[in-house]
Amino acid sequence: MATHLITGAGSGIGAAVARRLQERGDDLILLARDAGRARELASALPGARTLVGDLATPERLSWALAQQELPDRLDSLLHIAGVVELGEVGELTPKAWQSQLTVNLISPAELTRLLLPQLRVAKGQLVYVNSGAGLRAHPQWSAYAASKHGLKALADAVREEERGNGVRVTSVYPGRTASPMQVKVHQQEGREYDPARWIDPGSVATAILAALDLPRDAQIDDVTVRPGSPVRPAPAAEGSGR
Repeated sequence: MATHLITGAGSGIGAAVARRLQERGDDLILLARDAGRARELASALPGARTLVGDLATPERLSWALAQQELPDRLDSLLHIAGVVELGEVGELTPKAWQSQLTVNLISPAELTRLLLPQLRVAKGQLVYVNSGAGLRAHPQWSAYAASKHGLKALADAVREEERGNGVRVTSVYPGRTASPMQVKVHQQEGREYDPARWIDPGSVATAILAALDLPRDAQIDDVTVRPGSPVRPAPAAEGSGR
């Protein structure tokens, strides 16, 4: 039975991955930003363990995790949580830049650092759920895309650093996915939201599980998941976000 630690398990892709892993009998540890959110996650996924640690304050994650019981080994650490705030470079404030870089890049780096010992014991896997914006930036997506380009760099570096320890590293680049984040993006864009146009979170979960389940003689470094038929044609910028 495998043990997985998941960020962002409360909705969207993270919730879909958590459900699929739990349904097949794996053990889940879900990171929550506070005790109230931890109770919500535990109620939604009975049997899952929770840890409390706020991705908005990465400098406190080491202390927070030290106060709680951690597993001796981890088969995977899945970085799925993320935040987005759109805006042109001429309008975005330092706070908007800082919040996205912190949650989308600095905290995944810190969690990786803190949990690498458990991943090394299991010869486990790091999964970074990135975005189409991590490969190409569009107008108004500068801060989010910068955080996701940085996440790609993090994954690429740690992949080579941990290869000798048997830790596999996968980056997943979803296009727009029907999720609460996408609702927020459409609100910021001033557009009507139609979930039928976008990828179902379960489809991205299928790609993630395929990477996790690949036999140990191979690994998937990068996988891009794009909206497909019968999705209607979209404007050029709709490859960004998740």
